[in-house]
Amino acid sequence: MTAKPPFRADHVGSLLRPATLKDARAQRAAGKIDMAALKAVEDREIERIIAKQAEIGLKSCTDGEFRRSWWHLDFLWGLDGVEKLDLGEGVTFAGMKTRAEGVQITGKIGFTSHPHIEHFKYLAARTKQTAKVTIPAPSALYGRPTTIPINRSIYPTNVKMFADLGQAYRKAVRAFADAGCRYLQLDEVFIAMLCDDKYRQQMRDRGDDPDELGVLYSNLINTAMSDIPADMTITMHLCRGNYRSTWQGQGGYEKVQEILFNRINVHGYFMEYDSERAGGFEPLKLLPKNKRAVLGIVTTKTGQLEAKDAIKRRIEEAAKFAPLEQLCLSGQCGFASTEEGNSLAEDEQWAKLRMIVDVAKEVWGDA
Repeated sequence: MTAKPPFRADHVGSLLRPATLKDARAQRAAGKIDMAALKAVEDREIERIIAKQAEIGLKSCTDGEFRRSWWHLDFLWGLDGVEKLDLGEGVTFAGMKTRAEGVQITGKIGFTSHPHIEHFKYLAARTKQTAKVTIPAPSALYGRPTTIPINRSIYPTNVKMFADLGQAYRKAVRAFADAGCRYLQLDEVFIAMLCDDKYRQQMRDRGDDPDELGVLYSNLINTAMSDIPADMTITMHLCRGNYRSTWQGQGGYEKVQEILFNRINVHGYFMEYDSERAGGFEPLKLLPKNKRAVLGIVTTKTGQLEAKDAIKRRIEEAAKFAPLEQLCLSGQCGFASTEEGNSLAEDEQWAKLRMIVDVAKEVWGDA
């Protein structure tokens, strides 16, 4: 395995919530238990999956996002000036609607402190693997194809808002670094969604230029990682939607390949590649020589275990466009971008992650 992340066998981060945790969350929502009781369940289940990740041979370790409800909203709600919003209606994913929760900008955006810092510390203190934290990329604040309520007395235009957002993220990423984090992943759905023609039109209808958004989002990422220590790795995960095994967008990376590989300063890319919706490997021709692409060939949307030979053939296809030594393997997304989780069983989840480790050893060897 490579000594520095991303690793030859890696994973996006979120894991299926066990029934005990879902039950505890439901009891907390109903007022039947207090936060201390919920945290005790979270702690116990996180320690269990820390051990499981090490057991199957993964070199990176996450807390499965077990303390969150959403991959993005829990983090955004923790920023200064950002509050929860009842949307009235959820966002549509391939015919299925999410819970109707979103964000609103009610004050000056900033970063003071955040619960996720303590969540990381809890993980790092309990694993000998590389502790990895996942947070939404800055675009998550603005990228949903709905109108975002913004207090215009504070932000008459979006220019200052985005400037403040970038600085809030810079402080947040630095706070994780100061807490000991050396592997941080920015989950970047909305640059990937710019590959989708329907989504691009939705953004035009909202009054935004999709091409300008791509540049804006890339600049925000670069600002977010502008104060990191030299030994910290920042990766970005690209996804076209992952909610209860459904998806939201489609389209190859060609529309954003210049932005991804020529404008963004991250050290690696987790790239969705489990279906034809993500297009071909050709954009990997632009992968900079000092960066890695983690091929999300293994789907997390179903429990069916892919054949090792089929995975190896796809790695070989990708290696026609980027050197094999710059490639890694993972699932195409997390297994539970929201607490509901995808449509597979927990043992099927672990089987897929174990298979990723096995294939990586067979393709790249075990250093």
